[in-house]
Amino acid sequence: MPYLRGAGVVKHVGGGKAKNWSQDELAGHAGSSRIMIGKYERGDNSPSIEAIVKLARAFGVSVDYLLGEGLNAAYDKEMVRRLDDVESLPAEEKQRIYHYMDLVIRDYRTKKTYTH
Repeated sequence: MPYLRGAGVVKHVGGGKAKNWSQDELAGHAGSSRIMIGKYERGDNSPSIEAIVKLARAFGVSVDYLLGEGLNAAYDKEMVRRLDDVESLPAEEKQRIYHYMDLVIRDYRTKKTYTH
């Protein structure tokens, strides 16, 4: 779900649109210019390491995530949306959801172990 195309860095969750940002707004959040953001999106230019770090901070994600590396790279958009929703909940509600997830995962693993 990474953002940029140049230098092996591919397009992030709809670019700035993931946060409903225009190129100007994304540039402001990332300390860049609208022209450079456009060049990154088109693949005309590759971002520097410094620019990648600033973009990751602007999106609130890790550099690995932005580059499509690491554990989060495999998450589908629906899973990411749901995780974002969970993050916005109060701590008590999060704990209830985590507990339920743990139960479902445990039951699945148990079932899988005994059916193979």
